[in-house]
Amino acid sequence: MNSTDGEQLLQRLTAAVAEDLGDARRVGVAYSGGVDSTVLAALTARAVGPENTVLLLGVSPSLARRERRLAHRQAHQLGLTVVEIATEEIANPEYAANPVDRCYFCKDELFTKLDTEVVDGLALDAIAYGENADDSARPDRPGSRAAREHRVHHPLSAAGATKADVRAVAAHLGLMTANKPAAPCLASRIPHGEPVTAEKLAAIDAAEDAVLAAGFSDCRVRHHGTVARIEVPRDEFHLIADDDRRNQLLAQVRAAGFQHATVDLAGIQSGAFTLSILSKRPEAL
Repeated sequence: MNSTDGEQLLQRLTAAVAEDLGDARRVGVAYSGGVDSTVLAALTARAVGPENTVLLLGVSPSLARRERRLAHRQAHQLGLTVVEIATEEIANPEYAANPVDRCYFCKDELFTKLDTEVVDGLALDAIAYGENADDSARPDRPGSRAAREHRVHHPLSAAGATKADVRAVAAHLGLMTANKPAAPCLASRIPHGEPVTAEKLAAIDAAEDAVLAAGFSDCRVRHHGTVARIEVPRDEFHLIADDDRRNQLLAQVRAAGFQHATVDLAGIQSGAFTLSILSKRPEAL
């Protein structure tokens, strides 16, 4: 996409966000530091002004430490204020049981906290989150149901903005997260039906830090009890052939709390646990 096309897309989506927000003058953006919420934050700042745009970052054991750090760096690039909101979804037995619609309970916890503790305190007129049009078409996004129930705006998907559109705008604006891989919460690494605990999330977080430190560009560490099933891009499999790299990674994964580590030959799989269930019974959500 050339600069003219990028500018036109930017202008179109800025106008769409402004229209969706209507009379709202001060807006909170449910923010993760990922490309969707970052682009929404940038567009919201253009629509209502940076002084009236507040980034709301939910913080809990399911948020990777590296993602929290990156979110603050990206917000600094945008020149926007981040307010951290401590969420307690893990204390909810319905979330901790890890059903296929676990994400619903997480988003419901966040939006409930925003409704009851944050909106009035920050004098916000509206809350928006970064669902894009591709997300809205996927069956494994139950968090969108919580957003509808809490009347949270989703201007990107409402405008028909695809993931490609979002990344194009991010690149046009020079955002540091323009090419950032998707980073679902750490709980997505635990098979559905197996409990989500703070201990498991901490082990996954540490093990994924080790995989990334070993030179891989992206990863998932799936939690199978004592076994860490590591997913990395298939074109990076050759990295594991280096003895020093492999031995160091194995030691670090064991230090994170696993006894065994294996590399999945299928590579990285988005929504691996959830989609495998929904493909068999799409009515699950």
